[in-house]
Amino acid sequence: MKTLTPQIIAEVTGGEYIGENSDRNNLVTGAERDNRYIKPGNLFVCIRGKRVDGHSFANSAFDSGAACCLAEQTIENAKGPYVLVGSTNEAIKVLGGYYRSLFNIPVIGITGSVGKTTAKEIIATVIGAKLNVLKTEMNKNNELGVSLTLLFLNESHEAAVIEMGISDFGEMGRLARIVRPDIFVMTQIGYSHIVELGDLHGVLRAKTEAFAYMKPSGIAILNGDDELLAGYDPKMRKITFGHKKHNDVRIINVNQDGIDAIEFDITCGKKILSAKIPAYGSHLASLAAAAVISGRLLGLTDEEIIKGFMSYVPVDGRSKVIKTKGITLIDDCYNANPNSVKAALTSMSTLPGRRVAVLGDMFNLGEHSEQMHYKIGIYAANNGVDVLFCQGEQARFIYDGYISAGGNDAFYYKLMDELKADVTGKIKKGDTVLVKASRDMHFEELLPIISNSLPA
Repeated sequence: MKTLTPQIIAEVTGGEYIGENSDRNNLVTGAERDNRYIKPGNLFVCIRGKRVDGHSFANSAFDSGAACCLAEQTIENAKGPYVLVGSTNEAIKVLGGYYRSLFNIPVIGITGSVGKTTAKEIIATVIGAKLNVLKTEMNKNNELGVSLTLLFLNESHEAAVIEMGISDFGEMGRLARIVRPDIFVMTQIGYSHIVELGDLHGVLRAKTEAFAYMKPSGIAILNGDDELLAGYDPKMRKITFGHKKHNDVRIINVNQDGIDAIEFDITCGKKILSAKIPAYGSHLASLAAAAVISGRLLGLTDEEIIKGFMSYVPVDGRSKVIKTKGITLIDDCYNANPNSVKAALTSMSTLPGRRVAVLGDMFNLGEHSEQMHYKIGIYAANNGVDVLFCQGEQARFIYDGYISAGGNDAFYYKLMDELKADVTGKIKKGDTVLVKASRDMHFEELLPIISNSLPA
């Protein structure tokens, strides 16, 4: 049995156990950094943030049933045992890596500039048709979040699907040292965090740091439609997926059935698998191919894989369709970069009726930001966007690009309040409305406003 106790936590992290001797062997199951989510038996990790110090909530965590706390300062009048370490951020990573090492189950790591969360959801859903899967929840894809996720492993789990996100060199190596993936999926090399990583070759170099921490028997599942990934040698078995003919596993005959489903065929050698995902977005077909590869590697039959696809549910903020008051609203607010915005516009171009795009700034694009925003405007005009709303300093260039390419019905707002006040009067019954921008633009605030823009 894989057990974790305050005593083991102290030994693994090099920390000092503080508490009653009788509590040293309390069973610890799972870990949280937010006391509001603590369940009995959890480890509460006290993180000192910019605005909130987790140490202040340690006793509240104990009240909720925490078995132990991990702290980097003394907890006054502690109601339970805790382990005192020099840095909770560093200690939790050591602990996460240690605990993962106790499990001999297949672990799939997933990264990419575009689509990694959706890929994680599809792959976990497909594999979940047969196996009990632990997966990354919400956006816990950094070193802290991944470590917390791994601490929820238990002996009932038969596989894990872990999303791995980075913003600078060295991060993927540290993540992979914790996760030790057996299979590593890469969705696409794009312009995310280009400021820190320099160019697309830098993005590739940063994300492929993971391969140094995989066994020789590891397997790389790479998007072969991406030129950089197609030419990359991971020094281990490589399986490519995509639409192009050179891929090991190909997606063909893609059919977007409105907002309700996407149908496609996947070929592997002479065998063809016909499948359907009950969700919106043509980009899902490519990611589905990665799920087919993953499923087969883990022993699933094609019938089980097809069943898994039918259980897929979109994540909020990622091409999630909301039908409301005569409007089809596409919530794609979670984040944005040139690759993901183009994918969203391509999917919307297949839908009938008036297509409305509400777009905002894409962050972290460096010195080429203006040009990239301008090209998105051109792409929108050339891909069926009938009405364009833009808000943000850089979004002005999306507007300019749209107009330059012949788009006529366009509106630009420097301030969010201006957009909120104006958009309600310009949405019509029957419109399909895409809302997308980088996360810090807070475009999710527009969703209820647009949803209620027409009378009931």
